[in-house]
Amino acid sequence: MNGLLPKEMIWAKLKKGVIMYDEEIVVQAAENVLRYGLDIYESIMNGLVPGIEQVGRLYESGEYFVPEMLMCSDALYAGLSVLRPHLKKSKPVVNGQIVIGVVQGDIHDIGKNIVKMMFDAAGFQVHDLGRDVPLDRFVEEQLRTDSEIVCISTLMTTTMYGMVEIIQKIKEKNPSVKIMVGGAPLTEELARKWGADGYSPNAHNAIKYAIKMVSSLKELTNSGN
Repeated sequence: MNGLLPKEMIWAKLKKGVIMYDEEIVVQAAENVLRYGLDIYESIMNGLVPGIEQVGRLYESGEYFVPEMLMCSDALYAGLSVLRPHLKKSKPVVNGQIVIGVVQGDIHDIGKNIVKMMFDAAGFQVHDLGRDVPLDRFVEEQLRTDSEIVCISTLMTTTMYGMVEIIQKIKEKNPSVKIMVGGAPLTEELARKWGADGYSPNAHNAIKYAIKMVSSLKELTNSGN
């Protein structure tokens, strides 16, 4: 190939390495991103992110289990460790902080973990509260970190109504904070009714919404100066 690998081939190897939980493949592909001068952010979003997104689908379909998820996560972060130091040299990306967690009473956190990894890959600073999180912890962590976005998830109808209280309390303390909700029992209509700023049915959409939210906040801040 005259010493030049097509970027799509390198991105495909990043994706494949994450799915196959092969850290060596991912690291080699990440090093090729640097070697051939590919855009770092594009390579993350077109290689690592689709990889972990596919891992989520494999878990949901029962083909992958928790051990595979953990190994895929290790492969993802191995690639990020190579690429992240060079990210700021790439084209400007949205910088933002996100608080994320699963509401109190719900211990299902695989979906949240996938979203968290994708946020990490996209360059956000993520404050992960984990699962079964007391409602007030979301408020406290947002105030402590001054994060622009709070992401709340649940897979249970019995716990989803706790989101209403979280949204109200956060908005009372800081009306400008953007709140995104997600989880199987939720709908966009419910999210709007409860006062959330966004609803994401999947991890890929969560990133797009988050970037849009942070961008709009930055624009408002800049216009006010």
